[in-house]
Amino acid sequence: MQIAVYAFDGATMFHLAVPQMVFDEVPRQGLAEWETVLFSEQAGGITTAEGYRLGGVKGPEAADGADLVVVPSWFDDGRMLTDALRRVLQGAHARSVPILGLCLGAIPVADAGLLAGRRAVTHWQAFDSLAVRHPDVPLDQSVLYIDHGDVLTSAGTASALDACLHVVRARLGAEAANKVARSLVIAPHREGGQAQYIDRPVPERSTDDPISRLLEWALARLREPLTVDLLAAQAHLSRRTFVRAFRAATGTTPAAWIRARRLDSVRRLLETTDLSIDQISADCGFGNAVTLRQNFAAAFSTTPTEYRRRFGTRAG
Repeated sequence: MQIAVYAFDGATMFHLAVPQMVFDEVPRQGLAEWETVLFSEQAGGITTAEGYRLGGVKGPEAADGADLVVVPSWFDDGRMLTDALRRVLQGAHARSVPILGLCLGAIPVADAGLLAGRRAVTHWQAFDSLAVRHPDVPLDQSVLYIDHGDVLTSAGTASALDACLHVVRARLGAEAANKVARSLVIAPHREGGQAQYIDRPVPERSTDDPISRLLEWALARLREPLTVDLLAAQAHLSRRTFVRAFRAATGTTPAAWIRARRLDSVRRLLETTDLSIDQISADCGFGNAVTLRQNFAAAFSTTPTEYRRRFGTRAG
């Protein structure tokens, strides 16, 4: 698979590096033959925001044969996209090539008309200007990334890592994404629905932190009923204090976190075992196959059986 990453004068090294780091780790780990290339309106080179000169940048034709086109950021002044980039994005989209608008890269993707009437996310500081510029694009400030299949947008800066890992997961499965994440020493899966911006930093968790201890305890008991009251009691906190502390530490609710971890376990078992759907639903705490299928479809827009067919590593 070839991935074309748009480069421009003034782009930061970080934004250019993220998709290359994540996607180039795929072949380094022997998972698939993926290749990233940088392209711009003209072949040659670009000067980064840090003042470095990058050569070997290809022209817009490099995106013609790409299987994925990435706009990793955008100019700080929010200028309109060029006609050349518009043609690249619209042409790729017309060929059913997915488009990734990471961080401020959502702006040119919206300018190209690919987000009209569709939920999107960008860096929180650009929300107001993008809402004025494209009132037909519903913006969601509560998520890290939004994937429509053909177009994906992500929130600010580090959320691009989450979005790129999500692409690896969607294409190659959870185990492949976990392997890439371990190699890069980053979280294998932060929820797309996790808030991108909080008013105060999340404190470092330690063994003395009741939420940290509770998370480890819950992960070992996913097949058991884990109600909010039970979790609060295990953390030795009142229900109200526990819910507030849990959201501060994880960015989500206890119920959503438990459901996501159970779905992580489901995917791992679907990929690596021949267990029946009924057995997996029991082992992962969903109780029955119907509940599992409903939650799985809502989260991943596919069925457990189809997921196993795509990503299963065992026969049968």
